[in-house]
Amino acid sequence: MDPLTRIQRLRDEIRHHEERYYVHHDPEITDDAFDRLLKELEALEREHPDLVTPDSPTQRVAGRPVEGFTTAEHLQPMLSLDNAYSEEELGAFHERVRRGAGPLLREDTPVDYVAELKIDGLSIALTYENGRLVRGVTRGDGVRGEDVTSNVRVIRAVPLTLRNGPPGLIEVRGEIYLPRKAFERVNREREDGDEAPFANPRNAAAGTMRNLDPALVARRGLSAFVYQLVVPGAREREHHAETLELLQAWGLPVEPHWTRCRGIDELLAFCRKWQEARQTLDFDTDGVVIKVDDLALRERLGATAKFPRWALAFKFPAQQATTILRRIDVNVGRTGAVTPFAVLEPVRLGGSTISLATLHNEQEIARRDFREGDTVIIEKGGDVIPKVVKPILANRPPDSQPWVMPASCPFCGSALQKPEGEVVWRCPNTSCPAKIRRGLEHFASRRAMNIEGLGESLVDQLVSTGMVRDFADLYQLDSKTVANLTSVSLREGRELQRRLGEKSAAKLMAQIERSRSNEFWRLIFGIGMRHVGERGAQALARAYRSLDALVDATPDSLERVPDIGPVVARSVREFLDEPQNRELLYRLRELGVNTVSPDEAPAGARPLVGKTFVLTGAFSTLTREEAQAAIERLGGKVVGSVSRKTSYLVVGADAGSKLEKAARLGVPTLSEDEFKALIMV
Repeated sequence: MDPLTRIQRLRDEIRHHEERYYVHHDPEITDDAFDRLLKELEALEREHPDLVTPDSPTQRVAGRPVEGFTTAEHLQPMLSLDNAYSEEELGAFHERVRRGAGPLLREDTPVDYVAELKIDGLSIALTYENGRLVRGVTRGDGVRGEDVTSNVRVIRAVPLTLRNGPPGLIEVRGEIYLPRKAFERVNREREDGDEAPFANPRNAAAGTMRNLDPALVARRGLSAFVYQLVVPGAREREHHAETLELLQAWGLPVEPHWTRCRGIDELLAFCRKWQEARQTLDFDTDGVVIKVDDLALRERLGATAKFPRWALAFKFPAQQATTILRRIDVNVGRTGAVTPFAVLEPVRLGGSTISLATLHNEQEIARRDFREGDTVIIEKGGDVIPKVVKPILANRPPDSQPWVMPASCPFCGSALQKPEGEVVWRCPNTSCPAKIRRGLEHFASRRAMNIEGLGESLVDQLVSTGMVRDFADLYQLDSKTVANLTSVSLREGRELQRRLGEKSAAKLMAQIERSRSNEFWRLIFGIGMRHVGERGAQALARAYRSLDALVDATPDSLERVPDIGPVVARSVREFLDEPQNRELLYRLRELGVNTVSPDEAPAGARPLVGKTFVLTGAFSTLTREEAQAAIERLGGKVVGSVSRKTSYLVVGADAGSKLEKAARLGVPTLSEDEFKALIMV
């Protein structure tokens, strides 16, 4: 097959599978198989650069950050929507529609509406010319917005070309959002890199779209839904429902739960249903957008200067509670970042008891004027993360004083410092016990060196007694000394302390010993370089494969590593340039901790390439981490949930809903013994 024909076939196949995944939510191939198609296309286009076109799937990710965003004008103004906060207000909107309909609606004819879930994200206008994406612009002031085309192009849910799209110029409007799973992953990575987590998925999506580095935007995992078509000088169809069907037929992602409702009763039923069921979705929704379905009726109803009269946003009530802000404390992280948090009078909210909430930083506390003793309103941001919304000033105690950031570290007494250009205060003392404790907890955590049994209580004793001053000291502990430490347990609501004992000490020492042979990336992640999360550590281990190669890495070579941008590269280089950090790494190597990555196995030794596994239940002869490592070593992939693209569900004892879903979808299952035979353990 000649290169042009093969390239075109690959592009068509990749576009087809992108649509199956992002539009129909029903993928036909595994992620690995999709990646292989994309890599084959990339290789062919490298060999034949004259055949590369702007709409090729390989052109989504730009190599370098852009210099800045320009502004662009929308084809038509993007109006806001009026809001309703109660069923009575929704009923009043319905009556206004009926009155405004005039002769277009008989008295005994119900109004047809389309109800769509209101995506809590960032509004976007996508311009297509002759079926090709040419521009993506944020809402801005409704007339002009920021041209973020370079970022839109890396969002795989947004097609670069429309299937059988119309000629000429059209504008499609929708919402860019961050799925909940991606939000949780991004926040874990930010916390691992000593960055403040995003408050909610909407803030994360908005902040990501305004980032000047498309490569970072691509890694975040944004998605999109569209809901409106703007055709200059023409009406789309006779009904809005037909427009949504048309958009999906072109290969655009349309949120699948939209419903055509006949009259106010069906509309109210839809709103009530999703007010309760919204937590089952993989994205945040804060309400329902209600639109008159008949486009001729829309034209008659018209718009005010601010809102269309034919549409309304019905907002779900926020989950809020009132409590007392007892005090504001600060926490010191493993890199010295000093973060204030609220200690609250415990209160029930959304099914859980809330007693702590983040306050982000000193500037945020001053801006919102939070004070100790205040009565405050708290809510679950994005219905997930508790946050303090505002103080109730009428209840403020008369002797209240503004909160002041401590000048010294509460754990070691060192004067706090705030680096130029940053908002976070830091403890500069490398021997600060709080930094050492947090660092050891991270080092021993499941996603790092996975030293089971080394929890907060034991870490506190090891640091307080001076037995452990850095990570290397863990590997010089002896079982007899550890046996004399104490463990804490709860019995009938009371804390009980007892000597750890020889048996428990032996188990802990065995865990420490086992961790010496961990994968190299776990050590990179565990030592806690600033901005280096789990994925970044894996990327560094793949790229350099040994401690010596990593220590000698140049800033330019670090920046060229996938998932490592300029900020992370600079942080890695600064960490490795510190003599005491290099000395610590060399000590760990001398103590037998693995500091190399194995060579890639040949293709024939990776029989699970293209296979996707889900693990459920408890295993008796191996850990989850060991099972996952075996799968990945043989070329397979482990994901968290069962879907039609799952190759196998590996079932341990006490398996739950994943087993039921696998049976419903016809996904093959493996017992622990069958799985071990498959991986040849």
